[in-house]
Amino acid sequence: MAFSSYGQDSVQVVVAERGDGILSLLRKQGVNPYKHYDDFIAMNMDNLRDSIHLYEGRKYRIPTAPLDTVDVVDSLHKKSKEIKTVEGKQYAIFGKEHATVIPKSENLKGAVYYLVSGHGGPDPGAMANYAGKMITEDEYAYDITLRLAKELIAHGALVYIIIRDENDGIRDGRILEIDHDEVAYPNEVIPLNQVARLKQRVDIVNDLYRKNKGRYQRLIVTHVDSRSQGQNIDVFFYHHKKSKNGKKLAESIHRTFEKNYKKYQPNRNYSGTFEDRTSLYLVKKTHPAMTFIEVGNIRNKKDQRRILDADNRQALAKWISEGILLDHESGEIGPLR
Repeated sequence: MAFSSYGQDSVQVVVAERGDGILSLLRKQGVNPYKHYDDFIAMNMDNLRDSIHLYEGRKYRIPTAPLDTVDVVDSLHKKSKEIKTVEGKQYAIFGKEHATVIPKSENLKGAVYYLVSGHGGPDPGAMANYAGKMITEDEYAYDITLRLAKELIAHGALVYIIIRDENDGIRDGRILEIDHDEVAYPNEVIPLNQVARLKQRVDIVNDLYRKNKGRYQRLIVTHVDSRSQGQNIDVFFYHHKKSKNGKKLAESIHRTFEKNYKKYQPNRNYSGTFEDRTSLYLVKKTHPAMTFIEVGNIRNKKDQRRILDADNRQALAKWISEGILLDHESGEIGPLR
């Protein structure tokens, strides 16, 4: 660890060790990794691989952050500590280490979001072998969904997490252990039959939609794609062909991804699209304006890096949330869908 001069301030500089990611590096230094993630990237842009990964052995500047305790000098001979408290709410579903949600804004106050992660329960979704262990679509889609929920709550939204696992929470590991104990909101057993499983989700969302009638409501469904092993894909967004608000939501998130790729990966073209996909059961049957997101191909080695790295999962959730904020800011198009 070292300290160096940066402008008028003293900036902490640390050396990345094997296995460090942006989240873990910030956490080690006592800096809120989610609040200062973008600051870190901006300060270290020229020293990151693919604009998001650390190089082992290189030095990185740590954003200056308010400390939990602030020294206050009472006199030349005496110091006391004034405790700075930040009010946050606890949400057990995010797990012990991530339970606290610190408010960021009230930009989504009054808005309602339904978040559905793909598969779950008896259906793990797409599967692949990584480092001798099986990885499954449902575990990674769920982790991204939890991270997205936390972002939306921090901006004042009411969020319903439709597929839930009370034991897992947000996880920062690469290998997310497989289990089958997910339930559907509030605590319903997930059916084995595919049609019954999808219908259950549609019924839950549509019932909640009716209960929240008159409020701004959106649905986001998150999947990890399972195309052929050799096919590398970008993030895709689907909507109902007759839904103007659904199209606007998908387009807003897509535009956010394009902007962030240009900012953080200027040498890489973003090929993800947004389009209507009304043939998908959840797209066709649910009532709220919605977008169906595919975040990558779990069977492709390049996409696995996007999905398995906790920094990348956090970035995906944050970029999706930025698109959602953009969509909400521009308001409704008509009264329905």
